[in-house]
Amino acid sequence: MQINLQGKNIELTEAIKDYVLKKVTNLEKLLSSIEENGGEVKVNFEVGQSTKHHKAGEVFHSDCLINLDGKKFYYGTDKENLYESIDEVKERLYEEIRREKERKQTLFKRGAASVKKMLKGLSDRNPFTSKY
Repeated sequence: MQINLQGKNIELTEAIKDYVLKKVTNLEKLLSSIEENGGEVKVNFEVGQSTKHHKAGEVFHSDCLINLDGKKFYYGTDKENLYESIDEVKERLYEEIRREKERKQTLFKRGAASVKKMLKGLSDRNPFTSKY
């Protein structure tokens, strides 16, 4: 897994770097199967402070782009706390990737069940063309 961390209008301290890397490695639990099959995983994470024109408080921006063998997952958010912003990005991307992974598994199982029915002679439907 290749992780690229950038900061805009903010100095990246060791604490921020460690926190972001900890959150990204939590995502690695979902991404490990892709890497084991020879896939490529690239993570671009950007944290920063929005422009300095806000009237009250600081507004921090976090966004992350994950590229999994050509399939891209992106989420970005603005919060008053930098760590809350990073947490929300991680949670949303975790849900997106998990949903996509489950969708693939469901479609594979549904297709396999259809082929099995066809081979047993229970169904005349062709699973490849969806015609009877």
